[in-house]
Amino acid sequence: MFKTVLFPIDMSPEAQQAASLVVDLVKQNQSQLVLLSVVEIQENAEHPQQASPEAVAKLLAQAKDLFDQQGVESKVLERTGQPAFVICDVADEIEADLIVMGCRGIGLIEETMSESVTNRVINLSPCPILIVP
Repeated sequence: MFKTVLFPIDMSPEAQQAASLVVDLVKQNQSQLVLLSVVEIQENAEHPQQASPEAVAKLLAQAKDLFDQQGVESKVLERTGQPAFVICDVADEIEADLIVMGCRGIGLIEETMSESVTNRVINLSPCPILIVP
């Protein structure tokens, strides 16, 4: 049913909690898993660790290892930009059938507190989204 699953990750507990659901979902559907993390370019970033390419690369390597240990192969992508737009662009680019993401995370609240990255992805996504609380 879900040939390609996109899992945007950051350093939040919500992303870590969603990982076990992603493992089950990918195994059950024999899906290709794509891990994405976005380097946010911002002056005065509230979460500077998400603005560091080195930290994001380390996060992706750790996530890949975690999924490998669970018997799930994954492809990793690191992009730069505004998270919601990058997530939707990548979903379109890889022809994702599903995006799985935590409902909150580091860097997921943008300057306008009224609209989170999750809300923007919901409104812009080219495919279905599974939000994990």
